[in-house]
Amino acid sequence: MLRLVLDTNIWLDVLVFRDPGIAAICEAHAARRAEILIDSDGEAELVQALGYDFGKHSLDAARQAARLAELRQMTVHVKSKRPGGTATLPLCRDPDDQKFLETALSVRADILITKDQMLLELARRVPFRILTPATFAVLPGATDA
Repeated sequence: MLRLVLDTNIWLDVLVFRDPGIAAICEAHAARRAEILIDSDGEAELVQALGYDFGKHSLDAARQAARLAELRQMTVHVKSKRPGGTATLPLCRDPDDQKFLETALSVRADILITKDQMLLELARRVPFRILTPATFAVLPGATDA
């Protein structure tokens, strides 16, 4: 089973925008080929993001709560340990994204899924894969195909 960490924008694609481009992630999870891991920092950032103004996709308080419940059904909540230094991880140019690298390392994730270019640039410098949803979709074992 693949162990996945999703960044906040991927979660928004799943929970708010229902982007068909993330279907392979949801299918892998539903078929128990992947488990999705989240820690309290990642969840807190997502809770804040669910309240953003997304125009026609904006969520009122009740729909935010429903999406958060959906997230909690899809994920395994983990306690990640932040490394005491940067010896094992490169620094992301966006400090807000560093937590996703740290979580993936701490929980021994196989893959961090993101569309964020600053995270993708670090793919060769971490002990786990950093993939886009499209790259994940063609990964052997991620889908039935």
